Amino acid sequence: MKHMLDIAILGLLMDRDHHGYEIRTQVRDRLAVASNISFGSIYPALNRLERQGLVEAVVATETRGSTLSTGSLSGERASLRALRSSQGLGRRSRKVYRITPRGREAFVALLADPATLDDSRNFSLRMALAKYLTPSLRVALLERRRSDLVERLAEMQAGARNEQLDTYARSVMAHAAKGVELDLEWIDTLLSTERNNQHNFASEAK
Repeated sequence: MKHMLDIAILGLLMDRDHHGYEIRTQVRDRLAVASNISFGSIYPALNRLERQGLVEAVVATETRGSTLSTGSLSGERASLRALRSSQGLGRRSRKVYRITPRGREAFVALLADPATLDDSRNFSLRMALAKYLTPSLRVALLERRRSDLVERLAEMQAGARNEQLDTYARSVMAHAAKGVELDLEWIDTLLSTERNNQHNFASEAK
């Protein structure tokens, strides 16, 4: 869970600076990491990443009020007096977070690290942020996932043939196997595309 949260936060900050509420909302809506990531986990993670030097906190100041055109000289003067009298009171500070150069390096390393690839949701998060990886790193990520799926499919198919299980249990295993087969088809399609990208990337680098 820690690695998923770090990847999600750093990945969002790769695009632009965000405040904590935006991060939580974007993790849920854009990255589809689901609702189990709450404020209670976001802010401790941001504090930890800040201590590690991977993100830095900055303060963005926003103006609440605005000048309005009244259409008359007396009205404009009154508006100006009100604006001056409220100067310093109509502004609020909002803490936002920015990824550091060290954080960018750490993010790419986490995203490409096969040791932290442990489930389908983790993989889906990585694919949602895969634009930050080189074609060769994307291929390595997909190949690792494919290897895991092939192993899982063999287990599911063996379970579906296991005569010691009742009909319902074997049916569940067979259904799960079909789901893994669909995932493998998707992975193979992605791998074909990425291998072409890898070839083109290598050709352009020459």
